Amino acid sequence: MAYDKFTTLTTTAVPLPIENVDTDQIIPARFLKATERVGFGDNLFRDWRYNSDNTLKEDFVLNNPKYQGKILIGGKNFGSGSSREHAAWAVYDYGFRCVVSSFFADIFKNNCLNIGVLPVQVSPAFLEVILAAVFKDPTTEIVVDLPAQTIRIPSTGDQESFDINDYKKDNMLNGFDDIDYLRSMEEEITSFASNTPL
Repeated sequence: MAYDKFTTLTTTAVPLPIENVDTDQIIPARFLKATERVGFGDNLFRDWRYNSDNTLKEDFVLNNPKYQGKILIGGKNFGSGSSREHAAWAVYDYGFRCVVSSFFADIFKNNCLNIGVLPVQVSPAFLEVILAAVFKDPTTEIVVDLPAQTIRIPSTGDQESFDINDYKKDNMLNGFDDIDYLRSMEEEITSFASNTPL
């Protein structure tokens, strides 16, 4: 499998309510030399996490120990800018399995879906509800139910549905990337090929 199956994720979250976060902020261009999906998490939001002398910026949320979890809550227009896949790789490699925003750049959204990070687009109003809950209590858990296509806050009862392409949803549920999906159809493909005249 390309990545772990995604069904229901129950976890705390890291709030990053900044609009127009682009892929160069997610993973700066100078870290794009590698071609494998490993090690990129170390440089996720590198210029926001570290000072020029490589010391941590204490005021950045990823450096705040009270905020933990596998969900990153972003602001509007998350993942804009260049089409680099490495941005999604960095999010996954850091340990996030879901990013929540009121709007995603299409290419970033698809790159996430291809590697096992679920981009959940919610209404601006619900995004504010989630952020308020997490800022009020960092131990607040959020439940992302992919089969039901819902995101909810059990402690408050707030919930909203989200959309996802059926093909991408099926792949996420099975832990498939596009190659794994084709491999899962190997028997059908072989049968079709053997019964189709040249």
